[in-house]
Amino acid sequence: MSASAAVRRRTLGYMKRYWVLYAMLLLPLSFFIIFRYIPMNYIQIAFKDYSIVKSPMEMEWAANHGFEYFIQAFSNRDFLYALRNTLLLNFLDLLFGFPAPIILAIIFNELAFKRFKKFTQTVAYMPHFLSWIIVAGMALQLFAPSSGLVNIMLNSLGFESIPFLNDSTNWVITYIVLGIWKSVGWGTILYLAAIAGINPELYEAASVDGAGRMRNIWHITLPGLRSTIIVLLILNLGHILGSEFDRPYALGNKLVTDVSNVISVFVYNYGIRGLQFSLSTAVGLFQSVVGVIFLFGANALAKKFGDRGIW
Repeated sequence: MSASAAVRRRTLGYMKRYWVLYAMLLLPLSFFIIFRYIPMNYIQIAFKDYSIVKSPMEMEWAANHGFEYFIQAFSNRDFLYALRNTLLLNFLDLLFGFPAPIILAIIFNELAFKRFKKFTQTVAYMPHFLSWIIVAGMALQLFAPSSGLVNIMLNSLGFESIPFLNDSTNWVITYIVLGIWKSVGWGTILYLAAIAGINPELYEAASVDGAGRMRNIWHITLPGLRSTIIVLLILNLGHILGSEFDRPYALGNKLVTDVSNVISVFVYNYGIRGLQFSLSTAVGLFQSVVGVIFLFGANALAKKFGDRGIW
C-alpha cells in the first residue's frame, strides 16, 4: 500500500470515528459566518458615501481617497471629547475595577464558614443580573441632590449635599464605583476556579514552614492566579477604546456631558439620530482597529515576559 493510500485510509477511519464532533461544529461555524463575517462587507460604508438604495459595492467612494469620513471624525470636537472620555473612563475602570474581583476572590477563598461564604458570593453575584437602566434608577433614588437617600442622611447629620450625578468629577467617581459594584462579584468566578486548581499541598507545606495567611496569599495564591490575570488583562486592554452604551447613557445627563459623552453615545447621536451612517461606521472601524492593536500589543508583551498570552 502506498503512503498516500495509507494516509487516506487513516483519514477516513478518523472521520468515521469522530464525524459527530465535526457535525456539531456546523452550527457555531454557520453562526460566525452568517453573523460575523458576512456583515464585514458593510465595513465599506466607512469609505463610501452611504445610500440606502444601493449595496456597499455600488456606493460611490468618498472624497480624499475614501478617507473623508475619518477626516471629518477627527475634525469633529464632539468626537475628540468622546475619544478622551472613553479612554479616561476605561482606564479608570481598568485601574480600579480590574483588581477588585481578584481581591474579592482571595477574600472568599479565605472565609472559613462555608455557608457564610456561599451567602456572600450569591449577594456579590446578584448585581450582575441588573440592567444599567435599573441601576441608573437606583442611583437616582440614592444620589439625587435634594431627594436622594444618601444626601438626606448627610443633611440630617449636618453635612452639605454632594452632587454625585450633577458634577463632572463626582459623576466619574460614581460611574466607576457603580461599575465595580455591578461587576465585581461576577468577575470573581474565573479567579475562584483558578484558585480551586492550585495544589492544596502547597498550602500545607507552607503552613509546616510557618507561613501565615498573608504569606500564603503572596507566595502561593497570587502566583497561581498569574496566568489567569494575564489573560484577562490582555482581553481588557483589547477593549480599552471600546465603550458600553447603556451605562454612560443611562447615568449621564446634560450637566455632565463633558465626561459622559463616550464613543458609543457619539455613534448613537450622529449615526442613528443624525443618520450619518458613513461617519459612525468610520468611527466604529477606528475603534475596532485600535482595540485589535492593543490586543496584539498586550499579548506580545505578555509573551516577552515569559507568559503564554492568549494564543
